[in-house]
Amino acid sequence: MVVSIEEVSSSLVREYLSRKGLKRTIACMDEEQPRTEASINNRSDLRQILHMEGLYKNNKVQKNPLKTLLEIIVKHHIERHKNDKAAFSSDPVPSTLAVIRNAASTSPPSLMNETKTVDCTITKLRSFVEEETCSSQGIKSLPATDTPSTHNQTDFWRDCSESRKELPLNTPFHGTESFTGRESERKTESTQKIRTNRTRRGMMAAPIASTPQESNRKRQTRRVGVPQLLLGNEEDSGHSVHGPPESGIAEVSRPGSCRERQQSRSTPETSQCEEGFNKVGKDQLKTIKAKSPTGLHAYDLDMSEMILDDIDDDDDELRELSAVSIQASIPKHSYAGRAMDQHTATALKELLLGSSSRFFSNEWRNQGFTFSDDLKYGIMQNKGGPCGVLAAVQACLLKKLLFESADSSVTGLQRLRPSSATRTQCLVLAAAEVLWRAGEEKQATVAIHSERNHFIPTGHYKAEGVLEKIRCFSVDNFKDLQRLLEQHIEQFESGALSCILLTISAVLSRSVEKIREDMDVPTTSLIGAHGYCTQELVNLLLCGHAVSNVFDNDMELDSGNGNLTLLKGIKGRCDIGLLSLFEHYNICKVGTYLQTPHFPIWVVCSESHFSVLFSLQRELLTNQDRAQEFDLYYYDGLANQQEEIRLTVSVGMSALCCQDDDPDLIPPLEHCIRTKWKDASVSWNDTEPIL
Repeated sequence: MVVSIEEVSSSLVREYLSRKGLKRTIACMDEEQPRTEASINNRSDLRQILHMEGLYKNNKVQKNPLKTLLEIIVKHHIERHKNDKAAFSSDPVPSTLAVIRNAASTSPPSLMNETKTVDCTITKLRSFVEEETCSSQGIKSLPATDTPSTHNQTDFWRDCSESRKELPLNTPFHGTESFTGRESERKTESTQKIRTNRTRRGMMAAPIASTPQESNRKRQTRRVGVPQLLLGNEEDSGHSVHGPPESGIAEVSRPGSCRERQQSRSTPETSQCEEGFNKVGKDQLKTIKAKSPTGLHAYDLDMSEMILDDIDDDDDELRELSAVSIQASIPKHSYAGRAMDQHTATALKELLLGSSSRFFSNEWRNQGFTFSDDLKYGIMQNKGGPCGVLAAVQACLLKKLLFESADSSVTGLQRLRPSSATRTQCLVLAAAEVLWRAGEEKQATVAIHSERNHFIPTGHYKAEGVLEKIRCFSVDNFKDLQRLLEQHIEQFESGALSCILLTISAVLSRSVEKIREDMDVPTTSLIGAHGYCTQELVNLLLCGHAVSNVFDNDMELDSGNGNLTLLKGIKGRCDIGLLSLFEHYNICKVGTYLQTPHFPIWVVCSESHFSVLFSLQRELLTNQDRAQEFDLYYYDGLANQQEEIRLTVSVGMSALCCQDDDPDLIPPLEHCIRTKWKDASVSWNDTEPIL
């Protein structure tokens, strides 16, 4: 997928605001520039896209490390500007020769016998640079003097003659600076490939530690480039520069320069020395290619199987984000998908919106299953509309978190403090359960948003970039469904179209035809007026059938003249229940299948809005005592809750009489609770009642 510069920049700003605690600013930014499926919500992914893992690790070892990626980038560019100034004002010759010596010193043991050849080349380059400098300043060059660290002239020609004996005579001459630059580049590249291959084979068990000074020195070495003394200005003087820019040495062609005078004094023995040095590099590259199972392009492979992320013990947020990024190391399974066609897209739009010419509202398009920062288990809702889908998924997620967690050591309220990895995994399991139930526990279909349109709309169908870009993946077992959702969980957790994708997946898992058969009126749409979820859509997610009623089983209604109308209800006891304010007003009757579910979790329908009510005690459903007192917890994703709302419900003799209370001042949530527990009193425990 092509990374959008705008999305990366926005994600970088959001990361800065989040780390600084500017929640209101983030909310304003999300409102003015909503998140999309291309938004990056994982700091590890953002670091990898920006190629700043090294900067991040260097920052962590500092005495006062910076907290945001944006600050690290700014600091890096400021320090880089200072280092560039210092490098420019210093003598470029030692830095250039250091590049060559570093390349020679990092060569494998098989090249250690070529040290003399490298020293010969370095000596010759030093002579050339000194002569070039003297010529440019009008100073007569001085004869070279012997030092303990260099060869004299006699040793130079003798060493070159010895290295010439084992080399062929037909190797072409490439020039001193050109081949030396390429050779240092090849050796550096070879060393990097060897380290990469060793890391993949497990020979390097941990990242190589380096001090900040070493990191700065490496960055300065990479920035040395071609010395200004050797390059000059190509446009002004007409000089031509050849050779790779990364080598740090260029071949300069200039009439009457010291370069020509140096070549005129070259002997065949010098050429043989240069040829030998070039051949050794080629042979070494061949050896590395033969040993490496992937050849010279091993470094181009996907390194997702090896994620090295430095984690501090006191950085809980980073540890959670890194735990989520471990999903990248899970082996990917390939599933055969099919592109959305216009016939299916038209049927989906007619079922969901009532017409193929209608569009999804912004409330649906911008809604994802994003978790709250305050209540770790809570899914946030941006605006009104898709609350029925969010409440159903939230209820299933709470069931996984509270009653089906594999960690038995965590109990009670501790289960409501999950890590990022735990709640993401619970979201995967909750979505998989919803889709598997809609597919009658035989098969399921997952809708994934792609980057391109799969059909060109014709007729009355109106394109909007949603259904046209969907690919559908069908599986016939629950494990494959879970793995498929894990691979694409970012589209459901943080993608802009998450709510739409899950709804379409549930519809396709059940099939459009069966959903039409479930309804009392087949022309009913699943998304009603003002973008609200209908009871049919909520029932599809909770029970697997898009029936229109909430009572138990089917009911026949006499419509007169001997005609019977079949009203379809809930077919069996559900895992998640439902409480409705409409029952308080005698508009509907919620049956025992929904009032007494398998788990003490209920989706609450009140004032055209869906929220969740749940208990931490499963025994609440089996306790038959008339007098009891228990706690219920309430969560509303649209209320921007920052702490739990705990309600204490008293039933039986301990219940307080509430008949004298003003009906207009009784919260609707209490009316919903009393549809199951008659005459119960509700204490909000110092929390402001929701009216």
